[in-house]
Amino acid sequence: MLHNNTKVFLEKLQLYVEAKELLKLQLTGKRNKLSDLKKIIVTAVELKKGYCLNFIYRHNTKDITKNFDIAEGLELIAKAMQNDFYNAELFATKENLSLIILPNEKAQLKTSEPTIQAPTTFTHDRVKERLIDIKENVYLRELGITNGNWEIRREMSDKYKQINQYIELLAPNLSELSLPDNYHVVDMGSGKGYLTFALYDYLSNHLHQKVSMTGVEYREDLVKICNTIAEKANFSQLSFVKGTIEKTELGHIDILIALHACDTATDDAIFRGIQSGAALIVCAPCCHKQIRNAFNVTNELSNVTKFGILKERQAEIITDTLRAMMLEAFGYKTNVFEFISLEHTPKNVMIVGRKTHKSNPDKQKILENIAEIKKVFGIEKHYLETLLGI
Repeated sequence: MLHNNTKVFLEKLQLYVEAKELLKLQLTGKRNKLSDLKKIIVTAVELKKGYCLNFIYRHNTKDITKNFDIAEGLELIAKAMQNDFYNAELFATKENLSLIILPNEKAQLKTSEPTIQAPTTFTHDRVKERLIDIKENVYLRELGITNGNWEIRREMSDKYKQINQYIELLAPNLSELSLPDNYHVVDMGSGKGYLTFALYDYLSNHLHQKVSMTGVEYREDLVKICNTIAEKANFSQLSFVKGTIEKTELGHIDILIALHACDTATDDAIFRGIQSGAALIVCAPCCHKQIRNAFNVTNELSNVTKFGILKERQAEIITDTLRAMMLEAFGYKTNVFEFISLEHTPKNVMIVGRKTHKSNPDKQKILENIAEIKKVFGIEKHYLETLLGI
């Protein structure tokens, strides 16, 4: 039995949808804490088949997008409010509505002035808003992503998408951090600096935070090029230094990034982050040679490592699983998910560890679980264990 306020909310939702005045609806506050579904975002779109509702099902590690006709979409929203979520926020052209459903199914309904400007069209394929602006963006021009007219070069459109997806993935983790003024970000193995420049730009110019950032790169020619570009872009707190992940003197690190650090270089980066007590550690590993060479499987799983390509994939899974578990053992809330789709780069797994003072990990239990996994695959030692002294 729906509470009166819930009925009012659904009735107004239907009116706004039918009048084409719905701007956005989001359902949050999941009823089942174990559910992987975090929220549902609904917007109106005009497709070839007509006016529809576009649903984004936001999970922990992926988004699923589906379109429904009006009647079916409204029915799905009502069911989700009854079964999956406690909170609903409706943004329309004339007002905002906020509904909070209590555990006893009573509901509180609040209205407020509209806060979202109505779009001129509901078309589904309008240009996606990007976090990294191209207009008069010096580093994008110097890196060859845009031309002299601040237009994306056709051959660099995938790189521009990659940069923005990288920032979009980091943004939620960055928003949950408590950092000091002028905190220090280190990008280990910064290469040509595409992602380093973009992150500094986002933190400094989009979030307006005081940040100093260091890119560490072994190739001296790239260090010189990146420092020249940083100077041209007036990025005064961004610098690049020649060095290696394990040896470069960096001082305290608040956020550590290591993308595509080969084989055990990823472990060196994770170790430096843990050692420094970094609030956030972000890695996209590649070339998992150490564990692949360490496999000595003599049980029923021997066939899994019998074939070269399957052994390689298994080594990736085991290596990154153990890395994530060790981060958890040292007090990091850890997630592993896809970074960039394979059409852009084959290196598509990202490990993110966020230091939390709320959790109290059972370190011994985690280490015992790690030992069991190693036993199954005949692994004597993971390189990161050696660094951490466990």
